[in-house]
Amino acid sequence: MRSRSTTKISAKWIPIFCTFSFFLGVLITGRTWLPSESNGQLSSLQRREQELQAVTDDLTTKTNSAPDSDLMERTHEAIQSLDKQISALKMELSVTRSSREIGISDGSAAISLLSNERKKVFMVIGINTAFSSRKRRDSVRATWMPQGEKLVQLEREKGIVIRFMIGHSATSNSILDRAIDSEDAQHHDFLRLEHVEGYHELSAKTKIFFATAVANWDANFYVKVDDDVHVNLGMLATTLARHRSKPRVYIGCMKSGPVLSRRDVKYHEPEYWKFGEEGNKYFRHATGQIYAISKDLATYISINQPILHKYANEDVSLGSWFIGLEVEHIDDHSMCCGTPPDCEWKARADNVCVASFDWSCSGICKSVEKIKYVHSKCGEGDGAVWSALF
Repeated sequence: MRSRSTTKISAKWIPIFCTFSFFLGVLITGRTWLPSESNGQLSSLQRREQELQAVTDDLTTKTNSAPDSDLMERTHEAIQSLDKQISALKMELSVTRSSREIGISDGSAAISLLSNERKKVFMVIGINTAFSSRKRRDSVRATWMPQGEKLVQLEREKGIVIRFMIGHSATSNSILDRAIDSEDAQHHDFLRLEHVEGYHELSAKTKIFFATAVANWDANFYVKVDDDVHVNLGMLATTLARHRSKPRVYIGCMKSGPVLSRRDVKYHEPEYWKFGEEGNKYFRHATGQIYAISKDLATYISINQPILHKYANEDVSLGSWFIGLEVEHIDDHSMCCGTPPDCEWKARADNVCVASFDWSCSGICKSVEKIKYVHSKCGEGDGAVWSALF
């Protein structure tokens, strides 16, 4: 009887130990890839192997003493933990490969990328701007975006990187490009993209921004914001920090507007037929004025950008890239407050908004003239971001 009982227990746990052996084999095999990638990833893998060994030893020690239900629960937790570690390692490898590919195609960034010198930061904010928007940029600089040494200090001390993102004109070294070069030499606050600017190319620009940002900075979050939106940096950082432990989050003001098939309307969707019957709505996605995505999602875009489909509207395109993925959509209406009196009332009630703009204008109406007024009424105070805990 004892012999039969022992045989039965051994057979019961064979699938579990086979599973551990498989994952261990994956890690050991993966180790041969790493010397060509980076020493940091080798250390990361070694740590994971040590953690795996500790889990295995713990499981072996408790096999004969723990009740079946307790052992099954521990085994399940161990497998889940190991699966997450393997996924994280694969993501790190993919980031490195993607960074190198971008570095090869973009000579200006090749040296830093190939040496794997991405700086670890909390968030990267890309302010979408155009050649004709110099006055808008100056109004942002005069309100919520720190300047000069404070911009450098914000990155160094708080891990917040802010850049105006812009591509190039269709003509090489045009007067438009030279004007941006001159402005950047003065303010040092641009991120130049390998992208030809154009209104109907915003979806492509968004992909390239995330790929470029991921290649240059290892951030917890990547944020896109328009240059006619008012942002409270302290509230933005505090809001994102609440979701820091989540692997794949997509944060913004979620909407689901109608798919417009008429050619004579502003947001016409040429591929309206893909969304079913006429009059249907889009899937839920964040409004394009401002949104944030976590590192894993930005990395996903970076790796897969050649095959990610572009719809007519940039915010719809971004939302479509996450369909079918395990992504948590965070609908946060503090990121789409109206301009005064809306955001002003909320600020007085100690409910400061992350971002403010006018829905009727898809930004602050007459933002160059009005953003200082919005800042004075709805701003969190210049010291808020420095005292924020995140």
